[in-house]
Amino acid sequence: MRTPPPLLPEKEFRSHAPGFWKEKKIAPQDWNSSAWQLRNRVTTLAGLEEHITLTDEERAGVLLSGNKLAMAITPHYFNLIDPDDIEDPIRRQVIPRIEETWEDPDEMADPCGEDSHMPVPGLVHRYPDRVLFLVTDRCASYCRYCTRSRVVSGVGEQELHTDYEAVFRYLEKHDEVRDVLLSGGDPLLFSDGKLEAILKRLRSIPHIEFLRIGSRVPIFLPQRITPELCQMLQKYHPLWLSIHTNHPRELTTEVKTGLEMLANHGVPLGNQSVLLRGVNDDANVMKSLVHKLLMCRVRPYYLYQCDLIQGSSHLRASVNTGVEIIEQLRGHTTGYGVPQFVIDAPGGGGKVPVNPDYVLLRDEQRTLIRNFEGRTFEYPEPAMVRA
Repeated sequence: MRTPPPLLPEKEFRSHAPGFWKEKKIAPQDWNSSAWQLRNRVTTLAGLEEHITLTDEERAGVLLSGNKLAMAITPHYFNLIDPDDIEDPIRRQVIPRIEETWEDPDEMADPCGEDSHMPVPGLVHRYPDRVLFLVTDRCASYCRYCTRSRVVSGVGEQELHTDYEAVFRYLEKHDEVRDVLLSGGDPLLFSDGKLEAILKRLRSIPHIEFLRIGSRVPIFLPQRITPELCQMLQKYHPLWLSIHTNHPRELTTEVKTGLEMLANHGVPLGNQSVLLRGVNDDANVMKSLVHKLLMCRVRPYYLYQCDLIQGSSHLRASVNTGVEIIEQLRGHTTGYGVPQFVIDAPGGGGKVPVNPDYVLLRDEQRTLIRNFEGRTFEYPEPAMVRA
C-alpha cells in the first residue's frame, strides 16, 4: 500500500499584492484593474532584472524569446515568484530559458495536429460532435510550454487569421456539432461586449447545445473576473469554463474570489493541468492543488501529459510520473479531486486516457481487480453470460 502524500503549507489562500510593486505605491484601484495589470506586464529583460536576478540560462532565453513565443507576465502573477529560488515552479512556467531553443527530433510545431483539422481559418473540427474555436492569439501571460506557440503571441512561425463569418457559416451548416469550445489565445481578454457578440451568435444556431470557454485569465489576471462579466456569461447557459492551474500557489485569495463569483453565477468550473517537470510532477503538490481547487468550487478535470511542442524537453515529465501521481491520489482523496490523466496523441490522435492498472485479469468467468491499497478482489460474471 502506498503512503498517501502529506499536504503542503501552500494549501492556504493568500494575497501576494503588492509584492515587487510595493515601493511604487500603486493605488488599490489601479492594482485591481485588469487594464492596469495588462499595461504593466513584465515583457523585457530589463523589466525582469528590475525585480529578480536571472540565471544565465534565463537571460539567454529572454533574449531569444522574440523568435518563438513572446514573454509577458502580469504583475499579479509575477508576485507569485520566489526570487530566491532559481527552480521556483511559477518562474519555470513563464520565464524563458535557453532550453527552448534546443532541437529534439520528437518535438513538433503542431503536436495536436490542429492545422490539419481546420476546415476554415480558426476552427478545428477533430471530434465528431464538437469543435475548437480559436478566437484570438493573445493571452494575459504566456506559458513557456504553450501548445499553440506557433501562432500565439504574434511572434511565432505562423499567424492566426480567424475568419469569424466563415466559422459561423460552417457551424450553421454542420448540425452534428453540438459543443463549441472557445479558446486561443484567451477569450476572456476580449471586452464583455466583444465576447458576448460571439456567444450570442453561437447561441442563435439551434443545434449548438453546449458552450465552453478555455481560459487562464482567472489565474493570470483575476481582476478581469467582474460582476458585469459574470452577469453576461450567465445569459448563455449551459456555458462552462475550463481554467488552467498547475501549482497550488497560483490559487490566491484574488483567484478564489473570482472563481467563486463565476460559480455563484451558475458557471460550472473545471481545471486542466499540464504535468510539468519541477512544477507539479509530485503527488504532494498535486494533492494540495486539487484540494485547493475543490475549495474554489473547481472540479479537477484533466491532467495532461505535456505536448511534444518544440523547445519543451526541459519541462516534460515522464508518462510514468503522471501514472504514479494518479495512483497516489485515487483512494487517498475524494474522487472529485482525481483528474483524468491523458495524452493528446501526437499528430492529431485526440485525447487518450492513461490509468494505473487496476484490472489484473479478465475472462468469461471473472474480472480480477485490485484497489488503491493493493488488495485483490474477484468480480464474477453473471451466470447467464458465462453460459
